[in-house]
Amino acid sequence: MQRRSRGLHAGLILLLSQIFQVGVNNIPPVTLATLAVNIWFFLSPLKPLLSSCLSVETCYQEREWQRLLLSPLHHADDWHLYFNMVSMLWKGMQLERRLGSRWFAYIITTFSLLTGVVYLFLETALAEFMDEPGFRSNCAVGFSGVLFALKVLSNHYCPGGFVNVVGFPVPNRFACWAELVAIHLISPGTSFAGHLAGILVGLMYTHGPLKKLMEMCAGIFSFNTGYPRQQHYFHNSGNSRSVPPSYGFRLSPEEEMRRRRLHRFDQQ
Repeated sequence: MQRRSRGLHAGLILLLSQIFQVGVNNIPPVTLATLAVNIWFFLSPLKPLLSSCLSVETCYQEREWQRLLLSPLHHADDWHLYFNMVSMLWKGMQLERRLGSRWFAYIITTFSLLTGVVYLFLETALAEFMDEPGFRSNCAVGFSGVLFALKVLSNHYCPGGFVNVVGFPVPNRFACWAELVAIHLISPGTSFAGHLAGILVGLMYTHGPLKKLMEMCAGIFSFNTGYPRQQHYFHNSGNSRSVPPSYGFRLSPEEEMRRRRLHRFDQQ
C-alpha cells in the first residue's frame, strides 16, 4: 500500500464543499465530529498507511493491536476519504437524529472496533479453509466497514422502498448485500472481507445480541446513552428549534420500551 501523493486533493475539496452545502450547523454533533476526525487524520496521519492498516499478520502475529483503532481513521487517498465521508454524512444525519447523539457515539465506537475484530476472524477463516496464507497479510484501511454496519441499521429502521445499485432497483433490505457484490466487481482492490465484516456487525446489532449487550454495558457503567426525548436542530441562522426525536420514523413498541428503560439512567 503506497502513501498518497501530496498536492491538490480534489476529493477533499469536494467533501468540504458538500459539508458546507449541507451547512455545518445542520449536521448533528457526533456525525460532524466523525467527519472532522477522519479529515484530520487524512491531513495529519498518526502513522503511514503501512503502519496503520489492519491485517491478521500485523495485528495478531505481531501484536500490533493499536491498528484496530488506527485503521478505520486512515484512508488510502482523497477519493477514498470523499466517498466514505459523504456516505457517513447522510447515514449519520439520519441515524443520529433517530437514536440520539450519545447512543450514536456509542454505536460508532463499538462498530469501529468490532468490524476490525470480525475482519480478522474472516481473513483467518479464509486463510484456513482455502489454504491460502496470503489472506493473513491482506491489509485493510478506511471507514467503509463501519459504514456498511450503519447501512444495515438504516435499512432496518426504513425497510421499505428500493435503492438503485448500478442501475438495478434493489429492495432496501437487500441493498447492503447488493452493494457488497457490486463494489467488489467494480473495484476489485477493495476489501470484500472488510465490507462483509461491517454487514455482519450490523446484523449482530439488529438481529443478534449486540444491542442488548450494549444496553447492558450502558446500565452497568451508568452511561447516559439513552435516546433523547427531544433534540435541537440548528439552522444556518443559528437559532434552534425543538423537533420530534423520531424524524419521521415510527418506533416499534419494543424500541419505545428500550428508550424508556435507557432513560432511567438520566436520573442517576
